[in-house]
Amino acid sequence: MAGSSEEAPDYGRGVVITDDWPGYDLNLFTYPQHYYGDLEYVLIPHGIVVDRTERLAKDIMKDIGNCDIMVLCVLKGGYKFCADLVEHLKNISRNSDQFVSMKVDFIRLKSYKNDQSMGEMQIIGGNDLSTLAGKNVLIVEDVVGTGRTMKALLSSIEKYKPNMIKVASLLVKRRPRSDGFRPDYVGFEIPDLFVVGYALDYNEYFRDLNHICVINEHGKEKYRV
Repeated sequence: MAGSSEEAPDYGRGVVITDDWPGYDLNLFTYPQHYYGDLEYVLIPHGIVVDRTERLAKDIMKDIGNCDIMVLCVLKGGYKFCADLVEHLKNISRNSDQFVSMKVDFIRLKSYKNDQSMGEMQIIGGNDLSTLAGKNVLIVEDVVGTGRTMKALLSSIEKYKPNMIKVASLLVKRRPRSDGFRPDYVGFEIPDLFVVGYALDYNEYFRDLNHICVINEHGKEKYRV
């Protein structure tokens, strides 16, 4: 079973960003000019995201690098994280004694409108999940909040009896209504903030922003649907 409600290993919480972390001033970094006035601050600079992703790849290969891996990327927000993670995994495999075959498939989970959860999950696209039977599956997600969306996806996959399921999430939010689900691999644990950038969006905007930033109220209203 992927994830755990039990005590996590040393790297289980990832890089913990505390509630009182003020972030980085936007003027310290470059970012698309069309988002000027729409952001509060930079929560995680792009370079730190890249370095942390490389370390996650090493942890994953140490744990499950003795078998072929079926990577299931959760679109759209997870595509940059997944692409970078898979590239690091491939580099490690190429430089090791044992070659690990990796195949990638894509699935989309829709659960947000504006900055609010719709309370239900829709699975869009992807091949027939029955093809995951007997496979070693690594689900790559952008954000885990309450955990309910991921648990619903895991429930849909587990009935096809894969050999193994692991979950890697770039971000985990500390939310008061969380059900305690923890991914197997976590990039960063962050406060309960609505963040954008590094392919994380707000109504399809901000995917072209490299840093992970906190959107402000002006930005939410500007791009509201």
